Amino acid sequence: MRLENTYIAVDGVGETTERNLWERGARTWSEFDPSLCGSTTADRIESFIDTARPRLDSGDSDFFARQLPSSERWRLYENFRDEACFFDIETTGLDHSQNEVTCVSFHQGGDTETLVSGDDLTRENLQALLDSPLLVTFNGARFDVPFLEESFDLSIDIPHLDLMYPCKRVGLSGGLKAIEPEVGVERDRPDISGKDAVRLWREHERGVDGSLETLVSYNREDAVNLRTVADRTVERLDRKTLP
Repeated sequence: MRLENTYIAVDGVGETTERNLWERGARTWSEFDPSLCGSTTADRIESFIDTARPRLDSGDSDFFARQLPSSERWRLYENFRDEACFFDIETTGLDHSQNEVTCVSFHQGGDTETLVSGDDLTRENLQALLDSPLLVTFNGARFDVPFLEESFDLSIDIPHLDLMYPCKRVGLSGGLKAIEPEVGVERDRPDISGKDAVRLWREHERGVDGSLETLVSYNREDAVNLRTVADRTVERLDRKTLP
């Protein structure tokens, strides 16, 4: 689904009204006819479309993130897929006030970049790589984003799609590793877990050869695989939502 299919961002328009509009022929904004609904609703929809078109043309993802219900922000994905930043972090533990970020991988536009603690993992580099119209994570709203904000004194207010919630809506439950096989993702190292990531970092600190390379490879896979998980999840939501 693209934003041009969406009416639920209009004040007073819910799922039932939106579905009725689709079923009566207004599958996109350009097909909307005021006669398809009451005059007050029609006026609101026309006003929204007039405002939304130039915002979409200018790539203003923040406008749509504010207008859409939080549960429907997955609808941003099709329009901003190519510019989206898929990212994942590794840490030494779960407490962002006591543990540290060891590496962060970013996948955007087909390229993947990893920042490593003690080398190039800095506030400035994070800000540069997080400059995107849409961030995509898995459980990032509760973990990755607040961890980075606390650790690097950042304020990350970019539109954010946390895939954990859309996945649940289409029956994909569990962590990222459990969901990946369900959508056709195969890992080079399927036996590595979050606990192994902590162990690998500690081994790296002790000078164990190859430990950092393995950790970085694992982290990069997380970021890259998010793209496939997002694609497959949004496809399923499309089939579930559109008539």
